[in-house]
Amino acid sequence: MIKLEFSKLPVTPLFGSRYSNFKAVCSAVDVDKGYKLKYRLSKILSGLMSATHPIENYMYKKKVEPMELKQDPVFILGHWRSGTTFLHNVLAQDKQFGYNTTYQTIFSNAMVFGQPFFKPIMKAVMPDKRPTDNLELLPDQPQEEEFALSNIMPVSFYNFWFLPKRTMEYCRKYLLFDDITKQEKETFNKEFVRLVKTSLYNTGGEVFLSKNPPHTGRVKDLLEIFPNAKFIYLVRNPYTVFESTRDYFSNVIKPLKLQDFTDEQLEKNILDVYNQLTNAYERDKKLIPEGNLYELRFEDFEADAFNKTYEIYQTLGLNGFDKSSSDIQAYLNKKKKHKKKAYNYHPETVQKVNKNWMHALTKWNYEIIDAPIDK
Repeated sequence: MIKLEFSKLPVTPLFGSRYSNFKAVCSAVDVDKGYKLKYRLSKILSGLMSATHPIENYMYKKKVEPMELKQDPVFILGHWRSGTTFLHNVLAQDKQFGYNTTYQTIFSNAMVFGQPFFKPIMKAVMPDKRPTDNLELLPDQPQEEEFALSNIMPVSFYNFWFLPKRTMEYCRKYLLFDDITKQEKETFNKEFVRLVKTSLYNTGGEVFLSKNPPHTGRVKDLLEIFPNAKFIYLVRNPYTVFESTRDYFSNVIKPLKLQDFTDEQLEKNILDVYNQLTNAYERDKKLIPEGNLYELRFEDFEADAFNKTYEIYQTLGLNGFDKSSSDIQAYLNKKKKHKKKAYNYHPETVQKVNKNWMHALTKWNYEIIDAPIDK
């Protein structure tokens, strides 16, 4: 089979969506000229893929739904490009943790049923590397669950990948849950619990390990479902976060979008969403029970990942570090070879971050760069 290039995808990830979800997300939405074929192909494939959903639903109710969640999840929070993927992969070396996989983000109609058939196909055609940072991409790797949720239900911020003109609307409704209806909230709770159970069933874990930047704005709502959940909050140098997020969002939106969208609109949304997301977190983190929250800077974690991981276990009262420490160390040794992108901040980056995100620079003790003077 031919490997697909992410930059030239002929469909959006909605091709793996439940067809009812596809219709709900795309109803009354204008698809811009030039994206009609991608839209139609995605719609056709979604309809075909949804043929397995009745079987999937039956298998879930028979094998997975009766499972009891004995422990509340561990949630890794933080804005995009704050190092949450690295921490997720480190903690996932502990076999007690189960997690959403890359496979589950696409095949929403065959998470329990059909993996032996669909997974080899996915591995054969999917890109070998992530388009954003050149890291290895495999079907069974830990993956943030918002990608899966966007294929399961309309209540997902990640609809903005396909419909970027509605980014701030989705921010209010589905990132922060400010304008969400009671029915939408019930749908989110039900489908998220289903995804948690399915992830544990498929990975053999006992505790769900979540890595999902949108959850950063949903602390209050997550605690309503899981009152004793543990939270790890990562921050990173805001100058790096801005440039890395801009590159990441741009690289992902361009192959997936069904609407035209300018770089200027993208940057404005990044600046606004960052503030709304971090403000929501700071407002609601006081609701987290004492001893259930660990905050750290990514730079500190990266400099001493093994000992910081031990500190996370100790602070949150997590068991299993001694048993998994050799696997964690082996993973960290392997990742020492990975070369990261070096950032030489553009003067416009400095101006925009200083103007919009100064609160983050000062709160987390990052060096403030003098903005160039406009002439």
